[in-house]
Amino acid sequence: MAETTGFRRTDPTPDQLGDLPVQLRMAIPSEWEDRNGHVNVQFYVALYELGGWTVLEQAGVDEAWFEQRNISVFDLEHHVRYRAEVLTGDEVLTYNRLLSRSDKSFHGMYFIVNQTRGRLAATLEYVSACVDMRSRRITPFPEALAATLDGVLKKHRALGWAAPACGLMKL
Repeated sequence: MAETTGFRRTDPTPDQLGDLPVQLRMAIPSEWEDRNGHVNVQFYVALYELGGWTVLEQAGVDEAWFEQRNISVFDLEHHVRYRAEVLTGDEVLTYNRLLSRSDKSFHGMYFIVNQTRGRLAATLEYVSACVDMRSRRITPFPEALAATLDGVLKKHRALGWAAPACGLMKL
């Protein structure tokens, strides 16, 4: 498939992704197989949901933290790229990299590695926003969460490889 954006994306290797903390490690259950004999597309998003919060939890922002402040994070946009098949029984590892943030939202990329086959299986690029759970409206990040995100971003920007972002998602 030809690139139409004027640049070539280079996917990180599983070894490069190892520079990030593992968000989720699991063997794929047989119930996730579709009629093509591989993992159904809906379960790539399920992997994101199962491990996605971990990037914040590893920085000390857990479910209780959000409940005490009556805020949460809602996803606004996703872009999934399938790179290699995942079959039932395969072990996958997932990683999350923050790319940027504004005062109300952040942009990141979730990576699914098929550990059994040693391949990057998929990326899920996303934009998420801070939401006041009382009004259910987008709101600026509280100072403590903004500082936490900035700390994670600083670590992730220091990695020696570029994230293969689609180039269309903006904050």
